[in-house]
Amino acid sequence: MLEAVAKISHDPMLPQLYRVQHVRHEIADTITLELAPEDGSDTPPFSCGQFNMLYVFGVGEIPISISSDPRKRKSLLHTTRAVGMVSRAICALKTGDTIGVRGPFGKPWPVTQAISKDVVIVAGGIGLAPLRSTVYMLAAQREQYGKIALLYGARTPRDILYAKELEQWRARFEMEIAITVDHATSAWHGSVGVVTRLIPRATFEPTNTIAMLCGPEIMMRFTAAELEKREIGAEHIFLSMERNMKCALGFCGHCQYLPYFVCKDGPVFQYSQVRDLLFKREI
Repeated sequence: MLEAVAKISHDPMLPQLYRVQHVRHEIADTITLELAPEDGSDTPPFSCGQFNMLYVFGVGEIPISISSDPRKRKSLLHTTRAVGMVSRAICALKTGDTIGVRGPFGKPWPVTQAISKDVVIVAGGIGLAPLRSTVYMLAAQREQYGKIALLYGARTPRDILYAKELEQWRARFEMEIAITVDHATSAWHGSVGVVTRLIPRATFEPTNTIAMLCGPEIMMRFTAAELEKREIGAEHIFLSMERNMKCALGFCGHCQYLPYFVCKDGPVFQYSQVRDLLFKREI
């Protein structure tokens, strides 16, 4: 079972007004927004892995995972890359601007289910953002978990998301953190290659491990297969399938994934639920 989901108490279709408190440029095309309610209230509670719908007035809205610490209720962090019309508008926002926020929505990562187990987190590119809140929670409750391995892949060293934070997590919270890049520079002395190359080196007990994956679907497909080779059961592998979400409530059908609606049945799924779907073209 997945954890209990934090729910909203007002009209879920009505965006709430938030003010941009800070804009942090992460890498070339990616920013993190710090948002706080305009009325000065606390942000709604959320569970690790849930998402909000961010609405840029006059442009549109898109789903963005919440990447802040769930224990902190004064502001929300959302990391996004400028790849489409709405995300480009979000990346153009400045401190003091207003944005609409709906949420939180969706089913979360199995943070509670992972208590007393080893945890393997595998992220590719901006896929680290939906897992960031989980890392915060694991770090805050470090004594409740076994070994923790965070395996991360980026295109180049310049594309490593939250680079300074990765080093802080490694130093402070007894986590095994391994990073690889597809294309190295002369200054890079780490691993080169796809993120699946890191799995054989990770330390965990397969029969007592929960794995959480987020990144491009092809990366998650191959990563899940490698984890199964290490004898982690498909029911203990979880992945985030954020795609085509428009209403976030299962009304519009844009995110239908055969029997599932990604917005309400996900975005976090057990690999055993979607393994066959991942190998079907054009779904």
